[in-house]
Amino acid sequence: MEIKKFEDIKCSDEIKKAVDAMGFEEMTPIQQLTMPLIMEGKDVVGQAQTGTGKTAAFGIPLLDIVDPNNKSTQALILCPTRELALQVSEEIAKLAKYKHGIKIAPIYGGQSIDRQINALKRGVQIVIGTPGRVIDHINRRTLKLKDLKLFVLDEADEMLNMGFREDIETILESVDHERQTLLFSATMPKAILEIINKYQKDPEIVKVVHKELTTPNVEQLYIEVKEQDKIEVLTRLIDVYNPKLSIIFCNTKRKVDDVTDLIQSRGYSADKIHGDMKQQVRSNVISKFKRGDIEILVATDVAARGLDIDDVEIVFNYDMPSHEEYYVHRIGRTGRAGKNGTAFTFVTSRDYYLLKNVMNYTKKKINRHPIPSISDIENIKTQIFINKLKNTIGEGGLSKYINILDKMMETEDFQSIEVAAAMLKMELELPEKDVIEPVQFNKGSRRDQGSQKGGRRRRGDEHMARMFINVGRNKKIQPGDVVKSIASETSMSGSNIGHIDIFDNYTFVDIPEEYADEVLEIMRKGTIKGNKVVIERAQGKKPKRRVRTK
Repeated sequence: MEIKKFEDIKCSDEIKKAVDAMGFEEMTPIQQLTMPLIMEGKDVVGQAQTGTGKTAAFGIPLLDIVDPNNKSTQALILCPTRELALQVSEEIAKLAKYKHGIKIAPIYGGQSIDRQINALKRGVQIVIGTPGRVIDHINRRTLKLKDLKLFVLDEADEMLNMGFREDIETILESVDHERQTLLFSATMPKAILEIINKYQKDPEIVKVVHKELTTPNVEQLYIEVKEQDKIEVLTRLIDVYNPKLSIIFCNTKRKVDDVTDLIQSRGYSADKIHGDMKQQVRSNVISKFKRGDIEILVATDVAARGLDIDDVEIVFNYDMPSHEEYYVHRIGRTGRAGKNGTAFTFVTSRDYYLLKNVMNYTKKKINRHPIPSISDIENIKTQIFINKLKNTIGEGGLSKYINILDKMMETEDFQSIEVAAAMLKMELELPEKDVIEPVQFNKGSRRDQGSQKGGRRRRGDEHMARMFINVGRNKKIQPGDVVKSIASETSMSGSNIGHIDIFDNYTFVDIPEEYADEVLEIMRKGTIKGNKVVIERAQGKKPKRRVRTK
């Protein structure tokens, strides 16, 4: 396929100016294939992976279709999670920078609904939202779709995996006039095809296939590690391989903050980027990283999107990415411009099935790497110190320092070999024994690890927080409703949720401890199946007599 430039497309000058300001030049395959069809007013199905430029593919035509003089909602984009809704909203806002009069609003659970209502009342032409909150606004009649021109389903397969099919169909059926419908999905399961056949009119189907999902220049390795040992293992790897530049990927902004603080406290040259930081601050950090002023960059997936730095030698997946596409994007930050790179992925027992999914997806074997031992670190540091020592001796000019040691040894009962050994000990600063116990995880299938119907996984209690929710079977709550609500309103993937035990009047759900505070903060304002909920940490022991709904 001949690569086309954005300047060649038939869109407004304002859009071209914004695209140029964003630094985009060449269109991606999905953009080249879908944008002309969308501009012609056709229904389109685009099959492509995350990170291939789908947002611009529908966002650029959408902005020229919308009438800025009409304040009613003319475009609705459905996304599976609030994170994606915010990401799409931010990118479309950048594309609309020079299109005066166009208002954009993301609406999702966990944010003040009153603020969203006020925004919608003032007039919003483009709404980007999660299914649950969109239905809430439709029912409240604060979101009116009588003038809707364009309907976009982004990451449709992910929405179906999270149990949103009924919600999607409810929203589609609430628009009773003809409109243009676009659907983007990484895969095409039967349920997606049913939606296409039912709700799209003679759609043009575009499929972009990646011949090579991962670069051959990247050596891919994984390390089996307990959560509490990750920082120690990370710093040992940095000491052993001593990369010029490296990137550490974490799944959450909070984890990025924590990891950055921990490695900085150990004396490593590191800084961070994530979505809560202003763009100018992120740009400054990236500039410092490119110059080599900092050696380690800690980042979330969204913040690191589009990073193009040729000299990154190692990528560390500190957290196992929740999506296979994120893995591909992450390791693509190294091994660039014909250079070799290495990607280390930390895998805990609860994440092992995700590693198998990645290998199936990329059709690449990822080899196990042992945790570097204290002996390994000692040998590396010793050799580095000896090399520095040899270079210093070779440079000469040691008379002043020899005199200092001679005077010291005249007054102290030390031998020269003892002084040298003490200096080496001070340089290495290693513990007397290894503090990390080797781990060997059960490498069975996801089913072998105790998966439950609907994708629930059983886990040990060591890193899970048990939550109490004040609704149950009497409100017709099902496990999928709980997963859908939490996953769509917080940054946590539904695949991370553990046990769900539903009783008549209440529900218990296990979630990773690292997400507990976020879930408590956001879900106290949220709903499950239309019911306002009270959520808090469970107290006391689990009930002995219970009926488990799987």
